[in-house]
Amino acid sequence: MNAALEYLLAALLLIGSGFVLVGSLGLIKLSDFFKRLHGPTKATTLGVGCILLASIGHHAWLGDGFGLREILVTLFLFITAPVSAHLMSLAALRIGLERRPPRPGARSGDPRPENPDRRRG
Repeated sequence: MNAALEYLLAALLLIGSGFVLVGSLGLIKLSDFFKRLHGPTKATTLGVGCILLASIGHHAWLGDGFGLREILVTLFLFITAPVSAHLMSLAALRIGLERRPPRPGARSGDPRPENPDRRRG
């Protein structure tokens, strides 16, 4: 395998793994549901996309073709992640702040901040 291609694929894997790690940590550490929603839908999607691009490049170099499976997974991921995030945010807005679950690790007596932009009625 060409050394330049190996470095490119390794860089894509490292960048993708970094984005997946940051997205996963954001899901755990951020305090509000809407903040936690950005971790898996934005950063992790980009990370998995980089990993799939590295897989496509590796299989193309080996002569296995461009990897229709990886292309379909990437397409499916980039279409469904924004749609699911949008639907989850609409559902969270509909149920209101009082019924949303607390962040992981929060004590049961912690007060929740009131959202001044919340519509009444």
